[in-house]
Amino acid sequence: MSARDGGGALRRMPAGIWILGFVSLLMDISSEMIHALLPMFMVSVLGAGALAVGLVEGVAESTALIVKIFSGALSDYLGKRKALAVAGYGLGALSKPLFALAPTLGLVLTARFADRIGKGMRGAPRDALVADLAPPDMRGAAFGLRQALDTVGGFLGPLLAVGLMLLWADNFRAVFWIALFPALASVALLAFGLREPAHKQDARRKNPIRQENLRRLGGDYWRVAVIGAIFAFARFSEAFLVLRAQQTGVAIALVPLVMVAMNVVYSLTAFPFGKLADRLHRPALLALGLILLVVADLFLAFADGWGLVLVGVLFWGAHMGATQGLLSAMVADSAPADLRGTGFGFFNLVQGVVALLASLLAGWLWQRFGAPATFLAGAGFSLLALAALARRAD
Repeated sequence: MSARDGGGALRRMPAGIWILGFVSLLMDISSEMIHALLPMFMVSVLGAGALAVGLVEGVAESTALIVKIFSGALSDYLGKRKALAVAGYGLGALSKPLFALAPTLGLVLTARFADRIGKGMRGAPRDALVADLAPPDMRGAAFGLRQALDTVGGFLGPLLAVGLMLLWADNFRAVFWIALFPALASVALLAFGLREPAHKQDARRKNPIRQENLRRLGGDYWRVAVIGAIFAFARFSEAFLVLRAQQTGVAIALVPLVMVAMNVVYSLTAFPFGKLADRLHRPALLALGLILLVVADLFLAFADGWGLVLVGVLFWGAHMGATQGLLSAMVADSAPADLRGTGFGFFNLVQGVVALLASLLAGWLWQRFGAPATFLAGAGFSLLALAALARRAD
């Protein structure tokens, strides 16, 4: 893809896609200010173990993905997506103070649960909005751009966390309070800045989750859902990247830089890979993403210092850039227009169940056999997924 092609795609991108991207950017700044510190907060302040971290992260992330099925179907039923997205971003913002107030792991779990319910409420309607707003020949680029802007927040958040931790002598709770402000800005931008496109709505509303509608999703859609599940099992929570970096002896205030590095690569690669997805054979790009994940896991498994951890994290970010927008574009292409919210919801339901199992397994392997076992298992599952993808292509 030439620079001219990429610039043309950016100029032709609907304004609503940019707004959704900056909404995601602001919320991700807020979330990553907390998430980059949360594993260390749970371990060093609240006395949790790796298995507990895996449980909290697995329950939180799978909750978000499972809730998406209901919000997506409801957005199809109502023919309105923006209101649900605003409610989801609002709940995410309101959950932030709970992290600062948490005296025990129980309130952290409650806060993560509320935060991820908010993410689940907004995720499928927002993705369906991207598909509604983007021209069909630009869907890969549109999802890539939104993901790229989201991921800019993903590295600005940890950078802010590092600076504030250095300034305030590792005061986790003070940083968590500051995270509330970009979250509130995100809600305001979506509520007042985005105009939702009109939807054609039948006079009689129908339940999108009825059996006849699920059949309408079709074989192509369900194949994409299976591929998404395979990826979810091969990739566990990024919380374990943070813990791996901490093992190398880096100062606590600087550990969030691991998320900065990952998200810089993720942000830089998401739009180019999204643009490529509009032009090239998509299974080949998915296979490339799995190969990048295998390389990342191997570096992280055998790392004996900060340098090799950093290399692994960079490859991890590249695999995210190669696959996440691509999978979203494949869902948008394979689901009927009036069932896009439901399609994204079921896609994420499948991923949610698998994500919970993957994070629990990662935490158990870490606690029972050590960090290398967790990442070697991830590499093994990635290779199995690659073999399954190659067999499907045949």
